[in-house]
Amino acid sequence: MEAVGQLTGGLAHDFNNLLTGMMGNLELLQARVARGRVDDIDRFINAAQGAGRRAASLTQRLLAFSRRQTLDPKPTDVNRLIFGMEELLRRTVGGTAQIEIVGAAGLWVANIDAGQLENALLNLCINARDAMPDGGRITIETANKWLDDRTARERDLPPGQYLSICVTDTGCGMSAETIERAFEPFYTTKPIGQGTGLGLLMIYGFARQSGGQVRIYSELGEGTTMCVYLPRHVGEADNAVSENTAINIKNAIGQTVLIVDDEATIRHLVDEVLDEAGYTVIGAADGAAGIKVLQSGARVELLITDVGLPNGMNGRQVADAARSLRPGLKVLFITGYAENAAMGNGHLESGMALLTKPFSMEALVAKVSEMMTPDGTS
Repeated sequence: MEAVGQLTGGLAHDFNNLLTGMMGNLELLQARVARGRVDDIDRFINAAQGAGRRAASLTQRLLAFSRRQTLDPKPTDVNRLIFGMEELLRRTVGGTAQIEIVGAAGLWVANIDAGQLENALLNLCINARDAMPDGGRITIETANKWLDDRTARERDLPPGQYLSICVTDTGCGMSAETIERAFEPFYTTKPIGQGTGLGLLMIYGFARQSGGQVRIYSELGEGTTMCVYLPRHVGEADNAVSENTAINIKNAIGQTVLIVDDEATIRHLVDEVLDEAGYTVIGAADGAAGIKVLQSGARVELLITDVGLPNGMNGRQVADAARSLRPGLKVLFITGYAENAAMGNGHLESGMALLTKPFSMEALVAKVSEMMTPDGTS
């Protein structure tokens, strides 16, 4: 019960803060617009969006705890990713902690979800900062590791080639008991209401889902080193740079999207944003209604379906039925969690993709545009 109290207290504290930020800024925005004061409203919009993004990050931590988060792994140059985060990390930890990055020459490639690794690094650096209330140094170091049978067994990993990302602080260190309990569900050294104890769990869940491991090396008064071990990927890194794609109508004219979601708010949002982008949108509240649309002969180039649908037909079943009617129909699953039914035997079929809620409208349009291109198999 103590663990449940820690979790619920921390979550209530965090979500109430975020909801207050979102609701308060939207109320101020509504009041200003009603009075005709439309100058300087961007700051209210940006503040509400920022609170929403932080809430999304919190749900990802919960999903990581249960190891049900959706990963999008790609061959990644980890050194490049870390150096690209340097300014963000410095701003996050503030002026009291110095950050040094030591990237190994010839570091191997890892097949990982870059966004989740970024979240893990942020959490590791925040933990390191919190361990040094009077300031200190944080060192982020990468290395290639060959783990033989004995070393791999000590780290609860199969033998083989790994790359390590270690974050070291000069803080207070951890007791043996704290190290032992660090990855227990809901464990945190912070008072109730000041944290959920999900930061390290998110890192652990990400590492394990990626085929790796996390290890803590620490002594009281001697600082702490937290190492993430990730399997080596044999191949070249994907150097594509993600961009914030503005909503546009390129190649959209005349293409039709069928959205199946039992949540009316989601259907409305998808309808609005894709209509703005130049697509024709047909909505359906459940799988049966969506199948009727496809049986009617209506033109549909892309099916977007929630995974968790009511009335006995989930999103994967809708997709399978849709493809039996229209072989090769492209399908975009949207889900608030990593639903195994969507993944089949662990992989999406050709012409299928997955977008995890909450997603930005720009991300939705970018994914739809990508799938709608002639070679956009996703």
